[in-house]
Amino acid sequence: MIVVLLGVLVFVVAGCGCVVWAQRGGPRWVRAVAALTLGAGELLRFAEKNRRRGSSSGGGGGD
Repeated sequence: MIVVLLGVLVFVVAGCGCVVWAQRGGPRWVRAVAALTLGAGELLRFAEKNRRRGSSSGGGGGD
């Protein structure tokens, strides 16, 4: 389990590094990785917003 989490952490850090490098005019592959990283972040933000919206309109618990 720790190995999987470390792998995810490496991908996140590498993606953030590519975003910074792309802002400074990096090569085409860096801009592609940066676009994928930013897109994944937007998807996660959208999913979290929908999850919160769905749980607040539930109207209580399922007792």
